[in-house]
Amino acid sequence: MTISTARATGLPAVRPYESYVYAYPHKTAYRPLPDRPALRELWAAEPKDALSLYLHIPFCEVRCGFCNLFTRIGAPEELTTRYLDALERQAVAVRDALGDAAPVRFAAAAFGGGTPTFLTADELERLCDIAQKRMGADLLAVPLSVETSPSTATADRLAVLAGRGTTRVSIGVQSFVDEEARAAVRPQRRAEVEAALGRIRDARIPVLNIDLIYGIDGQTERTWLTSLDAALAWRPEELYLYPLYVRPLTGLHRLGAAAGPEAEALEQAAWDEQRLRLYEVGRDHLLARGYEQVSMRMFRRADAPRESQDGPEDHACQTDGMIGLGCGARSYTAALHYSFDYAVDMREIRSIIDGFTATEDFSRAEVGRYVDAAEARRRHLLQSLLQATGLPLDDYRARFGTDPREDFPCELERFADRGWLDAQAPEGLLRLSPLGLAHSDALGPALFSPGVRAAMAAYERK
Repeated sequence: MTISTARATGLPAVRPYESYVYAYPHKTAYRPLPDRPALRELWAAEPKDALSLYLHIPFCEVRCGFCNLFTRIGAPEELTTRYLDALERQAVAVRDALGDAAPVRFAAAAFGGGTPTFLTADELERLCDIAQKRMGADLLAVPLSVETSPSTATADRLAVLAGRGTTRVSIGVQSFVDEEARAAVRPQRRAEVEAALGRIRDARIPVLNIDLIYGIDGQTERTWLTSLDAALAWRPEELYLYPLYVRPLTGLHRLGAAAGPEAEALEQAAWDEQRLRLYEVGRDHLLARGYEQVSMRMFRRADAPRESQDGPEDHACQTDGMIGLGCGARSYTAALHYSFDYAVDMREIRSIIDGFTATEDFSRAEVGRYVDAAEARRRHLLQSLLQATGLPLDDYRARFGTDPREDFPCELERFADRGWLDAQAPEGLLRLSPLGLAHSDALGPALFSPGVRAAMAAYERK
C-alpha cells in the first residue's frame, strides 16, 4: 500500500496538510505582554552555555505567490542601514541582559528572512560583526546557516559568507521548470538558478541545501522528477521538499479568491492526493539515490557532514534557549517565547519594520506566550516525534519525570490507530512510521493544546 492510498481503519479521514509546524506555539498564539518583562530577569536563571542565535533580515527582491513570511519587497539603502542600526542596538541590549554571571556561549547561528543576501556584501560583513562582536558568537567555530535566493547569491556576497565561517547555504529554488516557477508567482529562469548554484559551489561552503516545492498548478510526476534530477546534478548535501500551501493574504490566495467555497472544497481532496503522490515520488527518488530522510521535508545525503545539519551535539532545539534578533525573530526561554508583532499583509509589515528601526530600548519583551510545564511536554514530544529518528523515552523521562504515553494517551492512541506510529521501533523509542512522516502536517497540529488552538483561532490576520 502506498502512503497516498487511504487506509481501511474506519477512522474519519484527516486532511494531510493542515499546517507546517516548525515551532510551537505558533506566533499567531502570541499576544502583547502587559508586564513587558525585562530580558535580564527572563534570562537570569536560564542555562546560557549552548544557545542558538538567529538574525532576521526582513527584505526580499520579490515576494513569491506562496510566501507568508515576515518580509517586505525591496528597501531603499537608507532603510537597510536603519535596520542594521536597530539590530545592533538590539544586540547590545540583549547581550547586556544575558549578563556575565554564567558562561554565555552560542552553539549555532543562522541568518534568515526574508533573504539575508538581499543585503550588500558590505552589509553582510556588518551583519556578521553584529553576531560576532556584539553578541559574542564565534562564527568560525560553530555551524552558521544562511538563506539565499538565485538572484542574490552573487560572488561577492558568497565570498563574505564563506570568509566569515558559513557552513551551510540554503537556496530557495522551488522548481527548475520555468512554467512552474511562474505558476507559483516566482519570477526566475532555470539558467539563473543554475548560475547561482555554480557560484555557491565555487564558494566552497561545505553544505548546500536546495528547497523544492511540490503541488504547484500544472506540475506532474514527470516535471517533478525533472526538478529533482536537476537538483541532484549538483549533489546537494541537503534537499528540502515542501508541499505547496496557499495561505491567507498571500499572492496565490488572492489569485484564487474568486473561486467559491464549494469549488474550493471539491478541489481540495484532489490537491491533497496530488501532493501525497508527489511526496511519495520525491521521497522514493531521493532514498534510491543515497539520501536519508531526516523529517517529512528534509533529506540528507548519506555522506554529508553532520554538524551543520542539526547543529552541534550539545545543542537541542527541544531544551536549549534561542536568541532571535530582528523584528521577525523569536527568542525562547524555558518559560516564555517572545518576539515582535507578526503580520503577512505588506502594509502591516512595513509599519512593523518602521517601528523596529525607530526603537531605542530593546531591554524588554514585547509580544509572546508563556509556556508552562504541560506546554513544555507537548513541545518536546512534538519536536522530537516530527524527526525521523523519533523520541527516546528515556530522554523525555529524564527531563519531565513522566512517560509521554501517560501524558498524551489519547493523542498517541489515535496516531497508532491510524498507523502513524512505527510498531517495529526498538524498545524505548517512539517513532513515526513512513505513513506518519507523510502526515506530519496533520500530526503536528493534532498535538496543539486547546489553549494554543483557541489563541490561534482568535488571532486577527493582518
